[in-house]
Amino acid sequence: MQGKLYLCATPIGNLEDITLRVLRILKEADLIAAEDTRNSIKLLNHFEIKTPMTSYHEFNKIDKAKYLIGQMKEGLNVALITDAGTPGISDPGEDLVKMCYEEGVEVTSLPGAAACITALTISGMSTRRFCFEAFLPSDKKEKRDVLKELENETRTIILYEAPHRLIRTLEELKDALGERRITVCRELTKRYETAFRTTFSEAIEHYEKTDPRGECVIVIEGRSREEIKEEKRREWEELSIEEHLAHYTDKGTDRKEAMKLVAKDRGITKRDVYQALL
Repeated sequence: MQGKLYLCATPIGNLEDITLRVLRILKEADLIAAEDTRNSIKLLNHFEIKTPMTSYHEFNKIDKAKYLIGQMKEGLNVALITDAGTPGISDPGEDLVKMCYEEGVEVTSLPGAAACITALTISGMSTRRFCFEAFLPSDKKEKRDVLKELENETRTIILYEAPHRLIRTLEELKDALGERRITVCRELTKRYETAFRTTFSEAIEHYEKTDPRGECVIVIEGRSREEIKEEKRREWEELSIEEHLAHYTDKGTDRKEAMKLVAKDRGITKRDVYQALL
């Protein structure tokens, strides 16, 4: 009988934030795959867990995944843990899960702490709709593309950042997205947890004077749909109605349908378009 991969969420700071189910699985598993064994041994020692441990990280994720899958095919159960939080979220666990499915190995996830959700819920921003971008890409072109995609994002945006790159990232976000309300969360679940509700400009000024410490989660207010519509309407108004109509008819749109589209774009009636064209 084949073994199974258990994705075990571990605390992001406060050791009390671990579930009873995760503790049981970590004790019962045949092997624990950890992102950093030196870090994870502290957690295991704290809860008196003696299960053998092996490393699984960004630099060995393919070869070690093949090894782990081989072990599971032979019947061993493997528990995957990250340095903090839920495996597969912004870490190489994602690759192991994909390879397990390709090889027919069963995967299950044991929910628990996740920095992105913890930050979102204390941010004071809308939680109904949100997008998670993790760390911005290090490649400059890819980063520009991602920031361009986020310009008109109406959902709340969640990003991770290291403290030594925080100011630069806030500046890049402000340049790309314009001034926004944000919440910078640090030291989540720990003694000095902070949720700094501010704006890009105020945050940059603050952190230029006070060095940020600890991993940061930046929660950014999404754009208003009404604001986007108004901005687009102003862009259309820079064209004459004849030029606006030609924008559609030149693409092969029927003149009658084009008039409807012009009216919709400009927030006026079709009759207004007709009168203007006369």
